[in-house]
This record gives sequence, structure tokens and C-alpha cells, in this order.
Amino acid sequence: MELPQAIEHNGKAPGAILFMCGLNAIRSPMAEAIARSMLPQGTYIASAGVRAGERNPFVDVVLDEIGLSLGRRQPQTMEELEDDFFDIIITLSPEAHHAALELTRAKAVEVIYWPTIDPSATDGTREQVLDAYREVRDHLLGLIENRLVEHRGSL
Repeated sequence: MELPQAIEHNGKAPGAILFMCGLNAIRSPMAEAIARSMLPQGTYIASAGVRAGERNPFVDVVLDEIGLSLGRRQPQTMEELEDDFFDIIITLSPEAHHAALELTRAKAVEVIYWPTIDPSATDGTREQVLDAYREVRDHLLGLIENRLVEHRGSL
């Protein structure tokens, strides 16, 4: 089976990546933590939301299950980012995708959309809710591994 095409920027791996979602509380910080653990140390990785959100404890639980942590990181908006130069912006929600396209109209930044469900809409037992968060985590892990991590050799 052929692997999805790795994301490249000007023929090389991107040096600065921003993950964006609506509130920077679930999907984008999860993607940021996963990408930091898988990409080369020199890659600048950040995440932000269209609006300010609140940290979600279920994210901490499902990241901890795979040995990752957000540390003291709190949700932030685009305006709160220390740096706003990115090679690629990966959006995880329709709202974030539209905002990123609007923000980058006059910039040479590639915007890529990875549709990702919002697990906070899940009802049920704690375990059912956690399963929804695990699905999002695993979805993002697969996308990052298959599209951002450089593959050498064949499987």
C-alpha cells in the first residue's frame, strides 16, 4: 500500500508548522504535542485557536496514555502567538480553515485542512467520552506520522 504524500514546503520538510482549531483546547494542542514528539527538534511547532478556549482535562488524560503532556501550556489565539511566520498552517476545523485562509491572503503560507471531529460533543459515560478523545488523538497521530514525518525505505 502506498503511503500518503509527505507534506513538503519548497521541496523540503516544513521548518515552522501551526495547528489551528476553534478554541485551541482539544484538537490543535493535541496535534502540537504529538508533532513535537515525532518531528525533528529544529522544527518550530505551535498551535492556536480562532477564539480563546479553556484547557480540556480529557486531552491531558489521552496524551498521558501515550507518554505525552501539554505541560503548563494554556489555550491561545492567533493574536497571542509569539511568532506568526509559518511555512504551513494545518487547520482542523472548518472555522479555523476559513480564518487561516483569511489571515494568509497576502502571505506565502500553505494552508492545509485536516477535517477532525470535535470530541467534546460526545455524551455518555466517562469511558465513552474518553474513547472519542482517543479516536481524535489516534487520527491526528496517523496524519502526522503519514504526512509530516519523513519516511525512509518502504513498509
